[in-house]
Amino acid sequence: MEIARDLYLEELKRKKGNGLIKIVTGVRRCGKSYLLRTIFKDELIAEGVADDHVVEMAFDSRENIKYRDPDVFYAWAKEKIIDKDTYYFLLDEIQIMMDFESVLNGINDLRNTDIYVTGSNAKFLSKDIATEFAGRGDEVHMNPLSFSEFMTVYPGDPYRGLQEYMLYGGIPLVVLADEQDKPGLLHNLLDETYIRDIINRNKVRNKRELEDLLNILASNIGSLTNPEKLKNTFRTVKKSKITANTIGKYLGYFEDSFMVESAKRYDVKGRAYIETPMKYYFTDLGLRNARINFRQIEPTHSMENIIYNELRIRGYEVDVGVVPVSEKNDRGNSIRKQLEIDFVCNKGGKRYYIQSAYSMPDESKRQQEIRPFLKTSDSFKKIVITNDMTPSVYDENGILTLNLIEFLTKPSCLEI
Repeated sequence: MEIARDLYLEELKRKKGNGLIKIVTGVRRCGKSYLLRTIFKDELIAEGVADDHVVEMAFDSRENIKYRDPDVFYAWAKEKIIDKDTYYFLLDEIQIMMDFESVLNGINDLRNTDIYVTGSNAKFLSKDIATEFAGRGDEVHMNPLSFSEFMTVYPGDPYRGLQEYMLYGGIPLVVLADEQDKPGLLHNLLDETYIRDIINRNKVRNKRELEDLLNILASNIGSLTNPEKLKNTFRTVKKSKITANTIGKYLGYFEDSFMVESAKRYDVKGRAYIETPMKYYFTDLGLRNARINFRQIEPTHSMENIIYNELRIRGYEVDVGVVPVSEKNDRGNSIRKQLEIDFVCNKGGKRYYIQSAYSMPDESKRQQEIRPFLKTSDSFKKIVITNDMTPSVYDENGILTLNLIEFLTKPSCLEI
């Protein structure tokens, strides 16, 4: 069964022929190879591109080991170009090839080439692309399935679908598997693909410490933390002497592999970033749940993680909002507090403040959720997303309340 990935296909089509090397990044097994070598290839053929003008190479394949040598691959690639028509190079897991940057830049200089590559690690993060490819790289970042993509192959109603999506996530291989096979697949992917890849790539000596840290992150998604705080947890709970510096490196490894993302805190009134602590969210909830053996499936935290991922899929930069306030206590003394906005979302000239509230059973809970909004003293749009069965509605303060399903399935709903 094919899962449509129209968001990414349209992005590749839009960037076709722009003279840059298109780099599809994302966590392993999110569908990058399938996007490039099946969906996009079929699109090229449908547009009339000849089969021999679509040049493919999977560098992680055993039969292609010799092409990991940059000189061998470069000679092979040049031999494929025999006329002046455009040749489309679809190159999978390019980071495995040595000196790939200069090789790709060289092929790109041949003028009648259009290059598309996939990669699964930090060498392909957007902040590094300009350096790695001398300004010739153009990133297309891919995620596991969004809820809307998930629902294109889920046979039930969206409310039951959301429960399964919260539990098993959106890795295509897992989504298409029988339900009884999903937990085993997720465990196997974690151990044999993600963790092994991180350990081998970064030459990690203490696997247990690395896995313990991943367990702590998985048990505390959406909680503020930093290496120093995590070090204290290790010393108290694990009786470990791990340093904050080592923990910082491990966190970097998880982010480099796209397994987790960090969200910085942003002082809404002071308009400045607060470097630490940060929040960490899992790119795929299924991987997170498998890591803790499907215990601690708190819908509140899962919903917050899903909202974060959906905002990132839609191209928003997402921070955690901090709103400093000064209030008087029972004795009449002024005290300073920090209220929190779950997400401050920016894209171009747009900014939204968003609260994730799994349920608002009464007015006091609602007032608790919107209180940080009322203290911002600005006019940016403010939204509460809830799992409650409620229609979209604005209150007297201009704050929009949205149902979670509507938010996940209607990208334009933030602008209604």
